[in-house]
Amino acid sequence: MERPGDATFQGQPLTVIGPRLKPGDPAPEFELLANDLTPVCLSQSAGKIRLIAAVPSLDTPVCDLEVRTFNKQLDAYLGRVQAYTVSADLPFAQARWCGAARIKNVQSLSDHRDMAFGDAYGTHIKELRLESRAVFVLDPDGVIHYAEYVKEITNSPDYDAALNAVKSLLA
Repeated sequence: MERPGDATFQGQPLTVIGPRLKPGDPAPEFELLANDLTPVCLSQSAGKIRLIAAVPSLDTPVCDLEVRTFNKQLDAYLGRVQAYTVSADLPFAQARWCGAARIKNVQSLSDHRDMAFGDAYGTHIKELRLESRAVFVLDPDGVIHYAEYVKEITNSPDYDAALNAVKSLLA
């Protein structure tokens, strides 16, 4: 499924591949690569609240800010929330960036092999072979509680709305 014009880069329309997920939808299973090249599946964090942020590239200012913001804000929920950042960056680049940024509360995962996450979560930008910017919050049963697709990929997500979704599930 293609969604022409569903995202933009500096105002230029882009085609996004995959469905537009919404609250109440079951979160699709995924297998992505961790920084050490080991596979990570969504089911490995079953029973926890999950925050998944899809970003175009960790090596851009907005993505850098986004991961640092979630890393800082999720510190209060350590052990209760599993946070992932998904990009098409190579795992080696993700490891370098995360080490330099001292990220400890968000695990970066790579979709570089086949963009299967992007295709399943509706974040695969066809023209760029990158993830569009999106945030998903899943309940412990793997049901989407919150979903935001950021239209202009150079804009930040609504941090407060995503974190409020996490807090509501913790209550």
